[in-house]
Amino acid sequence: MNATVYPQLPVMLVDDEPQALNSFENVLRSARINHFLRCQDSREVLPLLQQQPPELILLDLRMPHISGEELLSTLRQEHPELPVIIITAADDVETAVACMKSGAFDYLVKPVETSRLISATLRAIQLCELRRENSLLKDRVLSDRLKHPECFAEIVTCSSAMHSVFRYIEAVSVSPHPVVITGETGVGKEMIAGAVHRLSARPGNYVAVNIAGMDEKMVYDTLFGHKKGAYTSADKPRSGLVEQASGGTLFLDEIGDLGIDVQVTLLRLLQEGEYFPLGSDIPKRSDARIIAATNRDLNDLRESGRFRKDFYYRLCSHHVIVPPLRDRREDLPLLVDHFLEKAASALNKKKPTPPEELVVLLSSYHFPGNIRELEAMTLDAVSCHKSGKLSLDVFRKHIGQSLPGNSPDSRSSDFCPQPLLRFTDPLPTLKQAEQLLIDEAMKRSEGNQAIAAMHLGITRQALNRRLRKIRR
Repeated sequence: MNATVYPQLPVMLVDDEPQALNSFENVLRSARINHFLRCQDSREVLPLLQQQPPELILLDLRMPHISGEELLSTLRQEHPELPVIIITAADDVETAVACMKSGAFDYLVKPVETSRLISATLRAIQLCELRRENSLLKDRVLSDRLKHPECFAEIVTCSSAMHSVFRYIEAVSVSPHPVVITGETGVGKEMIAGAVHRLSARPGNYVAVNIAGMDEKMVYDTLFGHKKGAYTSADKPRSGLVEQASGGTLFLDEIGDLGIDVQVTLLRLLQEGEYFPLGSDIPKRSDARIIAATNRDLNDLRESGRFRKDFYYRLCSHHVIVPPLRDRREDLPLLVDHFLEKAASALNKKKPTPPEELVVLLSSYHFPGNIRELEAMTLDAVSCHKSGKLSLDVFRKHIGQSLPGNSPDSRSSDFCPQPLLRFTDPLPTLKQAEQLLIDEAMKRSEGNQAIAAMHLGITRQALNRRLRKIRR
């Protein structure tokens, strides 16, 4: 199993008793905290901080040489953002109040309850992570430059909206917390997940699974594995994808299709780092980072009861929203060129030259299938291509079939949630409405009559006649 260091900076344990240090470390290791800096001499604390800044300090109050109270006062002055949790045998309310007034993050009394020690430490770690992520986000938002552009090399874009997404991803990728990626079908959510994994620099594998179409038992077995004899055909043990992704990233596509029972098990994995294979009552541990994606509205699923609220809030620690292609039309020339080259290579053909009108035609289309739809259209066009310039016929046919009114289910299509027309008061005359409609079609087609006519559902000749009549 690949071990991931957590937290990013060490937890400094300061106590003059070695057995106390061992006890604290063992308890915290049970909660997947495995990065420590130990100190038995309070005089060494400040010099150590110069060499290795920690995430937080667990500080014993009663120590020889320099007391914990003195150290706390110095730390508040020199390292005001460093969380300090006081641990002492003195169950003294006045001392506790004095420490909290001096800026202690928390105050624990020996013998420390395991749950209290873990919860206080995790809260301090999460506070530090939040501060760090906010700082990174601020830096990324204020800067137009990417720190690691190579991690996004396979995503073809020049869109400012996509570059904003990239900057957000750079800021949150080092976090161990889950990431949810939402967006319409075909926008490239899995490519975004791959970029998050590459930026995280986690030592383990990137493991992806699509949950759509799988029943709950299959999902459970696939993710968590099973013990030999767990069910009739389980003749040997199987390790699930959660185990295979330990130390790395587990990408769960179509998370909106996940059943309630599996959500409960995944929630335990996210909170405790534990899960049970089918047929086993002995928990296994995994520190796989979870990335989930869906084209469904998780808020709606949560409100309808099909998505647990506690799982939703735990899962959505970081949320990446990928814009649809129609909101980043400036990418069309780049994407067309990329897919023409890719299709020509796959079909062992010379890359065809696209006509100038192609990008204009595509720019007026809504693309319900997004980038995946554009790639399919381009592949089909290159397949039919013989010589010379690339024909527009395949694109026109595909777009014409998808226009509102040309398909039986167009009234309920996903890309047109608003009414096709909004009527003013008073109503325009038929002549005025016709002129407005023609003007808009010509504007969207950048003056190309053939494309405008296609969107209006009339022939080019009929549009030309109407244009001449308007100009008289």
